[in-house]
Amino acid sequence: MNIRHATAADVNTLAFIEAACFPPAEAADAQAIAARVAAYPAHFWLLEDGGTVVGFVNGMATNMPDLQDEMYDNTGLHTEAGRWQMIFGVNTLPAYRGQGCAARLLRQAIADAEAQGRAGLVLTCKERLIHYYAKFGFADEGVSASTHGGAVWHQMRLTFSVRQTSSKQGLK
Repeated sequence: MNIRHATAADVNTLAFIEAACFPPAEAADAQAIAARVAAYPAHFWLLEDGGTVVGFVNGMATNMPDLQDEMYDNTGLHTEAGRWQMIFGVNTLPAYRGQGCAARLLRQAIADAEAQGRAGLVLTCKERLIHYYAKFGFADEGVSASTHGGAVWHQMRLTFSVRQTSSKQGLK
């Protein structure tokens, strides 16, 4: 298996995977995914098994410290040199769940954000997944202001230490 970034040719596959992972009110459709891929393709991490995409993590970079619902649809809020890597979704096809695919993708997104000198990563999740993200160093900040898809979300934040981020080249 290998990890790569998204291209326009991946949009329909990503929309299919997104629909398999989230209820319709929460899932991004092909049009939303196409806009995101066009605006920030390097902020999509795709896991392939033999050339087939089996999962992905995506989000945008921003200087805003909290994930806001408007970020899902407004690609203009992306700031390539942003301090925070937002994570909109962690998606794995059902047949590949329980095999460490999501963990592999998350570790890559975390490593890339740290190498880019970001302050950290922010995501929202449902209460039942708080323990999962905590394994990667994310801390639960409580119920998010996000009402995306009509769900109750917890905001989770992984913050890199000041020493680590100040020693990195690139984003400041």
